[in-house]
Amino acid sequence: MAGFNKIVTRYEDALAGLTDNMTVMAGGFGLCGIPEGLIDQLVKMGAKGLTCISNNAGVDHFGLGKLLDTRQIKTMIASYVGENETFEQQFLSGELEVILTPQGTLAEKIRAGGAGIPAFFTPTGYGTMVAEGKETRKYNGKMYVLEESLTADFSLIKAYKADTMGNLIYRKTTRNFNPMMAQAGRITVAEVEEIVEPGELDPDFIHTPGIYVDRVIQGTFEKRIEQMTLKQPAHA
Repeated sequence: MAGFNKIVTRYEDALAGLTDNMTVMAGGFGLCGIPEGLIDQLVKMGAKGLTCISNNAGVDHFGLGKLLDTRQIKTMIASYVGENETFEQQFLSGELEVILTPQGTLAEKIRAGGAGIPAFFTPTGYGTMVAEGKETRKYNGKMYVLEESLTADFSLIKAYKADTMGNLIYRKTTRNFNPMMAQAGRITVAEVEEIVEPGELDPDFIHTPGIYVDRVIQGTFEKRIEQMTLKQPAHA
């Protein structure tokens, strides 16, 4: 990479410096907007003992599920984990530490981390297991729970389009957790579908400014459908 050009062409370069026991954020919601090639490269690298922060843990043998197959994740911080049998087995056996976090709280913990805010109070989870061991406080007659923010050594995100300076545009629901994770990573790597020259993206439609992005790589994506339900044909 030279100057403001953040493009890398090899996945080995995209994840250079990622080692055992690091904290990794992975964008996506279900299988929508996940950095498929970066996850595959992480599997290939074999980094172990990872703390992974993501909305969910993929499905069996795809997405983050590939990292569960290879036993590379030690701790999973997520809000939904119901689509992965391997995850369930590792959790119930005690092999995998799981920190379940309400989805809105997870999003705000990441957003706050990217904004440099160490902690915040939220009413979500008060009076439940989520609040155990955490400071609580009353504001205007309502109880709140103190939640600490989240950051990562690496944020692996997926975007639709980037310019060579790292400015990103997401497409529809693939935006999900990706923008906030881009801001919360010490090193942010974006895997994108298309790369254009500076000036080709309308500044009014850039979702993540390039200041938050360290490396950009163009990938190819299977875009697997997590679940498909088809309408039954009407009887003649």
